[in-house]
Amino acid sequence: MTHAPAASDATAREVLVTFLRLGCTAFGGPIAHLGYFREHLVQRRGWLDEAAYGDLVALCQFLPGPTSSQVGIAIGLSRAGVLGGAAAWLGFTLPSALLMTGFALGLLALGDVAGTGWLHGLKLAAVAVVANAVWGMAATLCPDRWRASLAVLATAVVTALPGAPAQIAAIGLSALAGLLLYRGELPERHGGALNPYVRRPVGAAALVVFAGLIVALPVLAPSGGPGTLAYADAFYRAGSLVFGGGHVVLPLLESFVVAPGWMTPDTFLAGYGAAQALPGPLFSIGAYLGASMTAPPNGPVGAVVGLVAIFLPAFLLVVGVVPFWDALRRRRRVRAALTGVNAGVVGLLAAALYDPVWTSAVTTPAAFAIVLTAFLLLAGWRISPVAVVGLCAMAGAALPAV
Repeated sequence: MTHAPAASDATAREVLVTFLRLGCTAFGGPIAHLGYFREHLVQRRGWLDEAAYGDLVALCQFLPGPTSSQVGIAIGLSRAGVLGGAAAWLGFTLPSALLMTGFALGLLALGDVAGTGWLHGLKLAAVAVVANAVWGMAATLCPDRWRASLAVLATAVVTALPGAPAQIAAIGLSALAGLLLYRGELPERHGGALNPYVRRPVGAAALVVFAGLIVALPVLAPSGGPGTLAYADAFYRAGSLVFGGGHVVLPLLESFVVAPGWMTPDTFLAGYGAAQALPGPLFSIGAYLGASMTAPPNGPVGAVVGLVAIFLPAFLLVVGVVPFWDALRRRRRVRAALTGVNAGVVGLLAAALYDPVWTSAVTTPAAFAIVLTAFLLLAGWRISPVAVVGLCAMAGAALPAV
């Protein structure tokens, strides 16, 4: 078995700085984030190979919570252990969390920015980033007609039947198809190790804590009343029960914080609108909601409660599962299933590229021209995604009607 480099070869500080840069520049939502991660961490830095990255994305599709953040945490674990995982989460989340807290404390007074040209330009950049991610991952993970067919089938299922159940069904069917098609054909697995530097007892303990908090917080929190435990319970349950990422969690969050009267619908929707303009994970809206509560703790303290509680389930699940993952994925049958799952993930990415990424942004010929140019710069000229995002924002500002 090939071992990863020693933990001393990488530090949590290195992980923090790298993910902080991504947290400042990764616009476009979870699917686009996976494209940024692949570009910066797989292709440029070589922190892990394409196979290990594809397996990680496949694993995190099965886990509730924000997929892109979980992939980032797992990569941080593989570089510098639990501190590396925490550093990856903090770096990727901090920029958007600070901005969302700022909105809650007064930046919303600057006015409504929805519909401005530069914001639409960022959406167009996300289309190009996602398209580039789908293109690159399809070439690697769908090299034959069977895997290409699985990807197309997964796209069709998720497009025809939107929602988390359809996504889980598509991944499950892809795993079954991979097990049937490839269990006798795969060569021995070499390389692509993902050493999380976390002992299995620690992983098992993390899973126990994850389950224990689901049971304990509702018991400890006051029924229907505001307060630290009640807020923590609401955000923790939202982070624990949602498959599909930030956009899926928003209706659940609304039922948890608006229905009890902790926040007005207008305040909630204002935060949702602001989150669309920011880089990093949409789950950072937890900071905005925590800061905006009508009863204490709110303000900066509430922002910390909301942010930590909504991300904690994702962190515990990744720490709990990844220590077992590298050994498990080397079993022939598991690898056969993963071969199908990876193709299914490409299909999910393609479905997300169509809706909501494409349908919400490419509405005119000018918008299509901007996306096509941005894709050429990314895929053909290998221009930095950061530069492409900036150019798209400027193009959107120059053509506000796109």
